[in-house]
Amino acid sequence: MRSPRSCSAPGAARADLWAYVDETGRSHFASEQVDPRYRLFFRGPSSLDPAPALPPAASPIDALREHPVWKRVEGHPNVARFESLVARNARDQGLDPVLVKAVIAAESGYDPGAVSDKGAVGLMQVMPDTGERYGVTGDAKRSVADKLAEPAINVRVGARYLKDLIARFAGDVTLALAAYNAGEGIVDRYGGVPPYPETQAYVRLVGLLHAAWQPAVPPPVQAPPGRGASRSRSRARRAEIVGVRHRV
Repeated sequence: MRSPRSCSAPGAARADLWAYVDETGRSHFASEQVDPRYRLFFRGPSSLDPAPALPPAASPIDALREHPVWKRVEGHPNVARFESLVARNARDQGLDPVLVKAVIAAESGYDPGAVSDKGAVGLMQVMPDTGERYGVTGDAKRSVADKLAEPAINVRVGARYLKDLIARFAGDVTLALAAYNAGEGIVDRYGGVPPYPETQAYVRLVGLLHAAWQPAVPPPVQAPPGRGASRSRSRARRAEIVGVRHRV
């Protein structure tokens, strides 16, 4: 995710998200309109309160699913290409695979060759020092960064790191995502999601992508008037409960 020009000073700001898709099909997201290529992706409230990491399906999500950038994200060929890799590593770490997909989309736009200005590498934008922390070592032929460019290594390390962050913050996915973006020490320093526009937007973005990737829940069946209404209401209630369980 692209950093804004300044993200270190706290202050009230609208939590908007901007995005564009480049000529290679990679999606880029930012907390402000970095240049004319960026278009408004999601308009958020004017607040520094952290957004829920996993917002429920609602009309804003339905609208998001119609956005051309989302359609490009969802339809990127690498989403299907790396589906089994993501699912396997999510299962190994006890993570929601849709959450891992959302992190990858936010971090790299599903580009395994992505390298950030700070040196983060690959699908999950893993820093080389994080790779070393999880056992990735360089050798005479390849550096740690080179090895992290391999999707299998990158997703394995990124998923382990995300799992450890969730455990470190007592299961709080919002704080774990903030730490994945800004660093564990920053989250500790502020005692929560830091008041950085980039991090605020990142947490919101991952939550929105996660929600958009969830299967749509069919509306509950409406009971017809007259005879059998009570029985139909009972069936509708059962259908609603099943739908909620499916969504969760």
